[in-house]
Amino acid sequence: MTTLFTRDKLKAYLRNERSESRSIGLVPTMGALHPGHLSLVEKAFRENDRVVVSIFVNPTQFNNPEDLEKYPKNLETDLEILGLYKSKLVVFAPTVSEIYPEQVAAVDYDFNGLDKVMEGAYRAGHFEGVATIVETLLRLVAPDRAYFGEKDYQQLQIIKKVVVDKQLDVTICPCPIVREPNGLAMSSRNERLPKRLRDEAKLIFEVLQTAKLQFGTESADKVIKWVHKTFRKYADFKLEYFTIAHAETLKPVIRKRKNQKYRAFIAVYVQDVRLIDNLALN
Repeated sequence: MTTLFTRDKLKAYLRNERSESRSIGLVPTMGALHPGHLSLVEKAFRENDRVVVSIFVNPTQFNNPEDLEKYPKNLETDLEILGLYKSKLVVFAPTVSEIYPEQVAAVDYDFNGLDKVMEGAYRAGHFEGVATIVETLLRLVAPDRAYFGEKDYQQLQIIKKVVVDKQLDVTICPCPIVREPNGLAMSSRNERLPKRLRDEAKLIFEVLQTAKLQFGTESADKVIKWVHKTFRKYADFKLEYFTIAHAETLKPVIRKRKNQKYRAFIAVYVQDVRLIDNLALN
């Protein structure tokens, strides 16, 4: 395994790999790696000759400074986890000044409304920050394929749009959500939960599963009302939003239509830890 900290050294490494006609996969991360991240890395290895894993906590996608401060950071541990991949993998772990040499600021994008719902409605500027770092990495690495988890499904749809709009020559590869044994979607934020609440947080996935069953026979409005009623029973859980939306446009469902794909999206505070999840409904 090779660990690089600067753009210039990464570019030199990639030039050498491409001179040998090797395909490149990119897995962007913010570190605090868990099995969900590793599932992306393993898929990237199955489909490419070499894999670049970036580890960078991107400040421009945090609308809450306290959330940025609390985000878990342990590069040494992350490198130990990735060490099992040895020579096939390069880790790119830049500093903030390496990514933002002039000003730590996001670029303005037109997401055609994809950023106005769900996460975007509660995290102003979040997706501009996400798109800025992802576009930067895609242009820097110029991978054949880039891998993103479906837990951040709204982010995935926005990244797909950026790739089309900016005419970037890369295939975006969605990867299924990896869950803990109790069903909780794996997230670096889970580490901040006390064991009791981490166990009880299985409620989030259980609610999504029940909502899926109900959506087969009930209207979206009825399912949404049931979810809100359910969370009011739990003092440690605060529902921020629950939405049923079109899987591609992310527009909320008003009336179900045949041959349309829908997903349920949820954000919940478990005490002061914010967790998100989603589930395909059909």
